[in-house]
Amino acid sequence: ALSYAGIELVGGLITGSLALLADSLHMISDVAALGLSLLAVWMASRPASDRRTFGNSRAEILAALANGLALAVVAVFITVHAIERFMTPRDVAGGGVMVVAGGGLLINLISLWILEAGRGESLNVRGAWLHVASDTLASVGVIIAGFGIWAYGWIWLDPTISIIVSGLVLLSAWHLIREALDVLMETVPG
Repeated sequence: ALSYAGIELVGGLITGSLALLADSLHMISDVAALGLSLLAVWMASRPASDRRTFGNSRAEILAALANGLALAVVAVFITVHAIERFMTPRDVAGGGVMVVAGGGLLINLISLWILEAGRGESLNVRGAWLHVASDTLASVGVIIAGFGIWAYGWIWLDPTISIIVSGLVLLSAWHLIREALDVLMETVPG
């Protein structure tokens, strides 16, 4: 996934697509989130010690919180740059955008399939799954933007799709942050 994020980054620079650049940054944050999730799972599996008598199970919740915060940062970044694109439109090569985003979609679908089994068992894995799910939506949006630009010359689709995707990312981030904070604050379960 990280190598394909690099391909999307170069593709975004070549095609001039903010949506593709945003998808690349989002995918990079996904890879970082997955690494953090794996570290947290490893930490949580370690036995209790004299210093941590209840073990390290909260590491997964902290990782989920970090994932949620990272999603929120990515959403704000995408939105700011999309607003700039509305004020200063740029040419975008829609055909290239569709091709590169199509590869990203395939990578994301495979990642979702891999994470699906653990999604209901761990808030941490659910956070990683949400990262990849939001990136999958971003890839679909980028493909739509690429098609609209390629077929009709609708350059406004690039920042529009970017803002829509960032809204979805922010919604996912909010739910994940809220759930992680509820666990950390020992809120009464729903």
